[in-house]
Amino acid sequence: MLTSLQNPLVKQMRKLHRAKERREQQLFLLEGTHLLEEACAAGWSLITVCCTPGWQATHEALWQQVSQQAQRAELVSEAVLAAMVTTVHPDGVVATASRGRLDTSRLNIQDLQLGIALETLQDPGNLGTVIRSAAAAAADGLWVSADSVDLDHPKVLRASAGQWFRLPMTVSSNLIADVTQAATAGIQIVATLPTASLTYWEVDFSRPTLILLGNEGAGLSPALSAAADLAVRIPLAPGVESLNVGIAAALLLYEAQRQRGWGQN
Repeated sequence: MLTSLQNPLVKQMRKLHRAKERREQQLFLLEGTHLLEEACAAGWSLITVCCTPGWQATHEALWQQVSQQAQRAELVSEAVLAAMVTTVHPDGVVATASRGRLDTSRLNIQDLQLGIALETLQDPGNLGTVIRSAAAAAADGLWVSADSVDLDHPKVLRASAGQWFRLPMTVSSNLIADVTQAATAGIQIVATLPTASLTYWEVDFSRPTLILLGNEGAGLSPALSAAADLAVRIPLAPGVESLNVGIAAALLLYEAQRQRGWGQN
């Protein structure tokens, strides 16, 4: 069992708290039982799994599974585990996973029926919430601009409540070009703007649609807004300036699916 905080593995895991190191090592952190279970269910490539003896004793079946699936499995002390993770109260397990599938994944615009594109989103909790909402609403995928918070930020994964592994996602190096390509393919581009004349329920979402959402403070850039076919707003009560981007995404995605009769048996 690893007990030294000076162990090279501890230092390597701590480096993964930083985006630069995640990109250089081509790894990211999975913290907690639920994320580990979801990664296993999705067949994601696990590199190293570390857990405390207490966690191992209460999750024997999962430990056996990840021990066989990962390249390395280690028992560690609670102090060592606490040094490896970003969470204040870890539940006893942490793993590293390969970024390979994340970096190489590409969404097929031709097959898109309902997607969402995010421009310069900065808060990891917001991005994780959008991912969770998009997966719950059965969206086909999500684009995020390269200047947004990292998709593999630990808080993004936690905020997604495990749905991170279920939603096709990609980082766009040129979001305007990708949106323009979608428009050329016949996909309706819908921007969300507070000054729009249409409310979001007045739009026909029955056709293939890509929804654009912008930065938490500045919203969508004029250039990306100009690439849209139309703009919609979410009505707000007097005195309310804005709505959380995760909530906005959920409203639009579920309205689109309501119009399509999705979920009605």
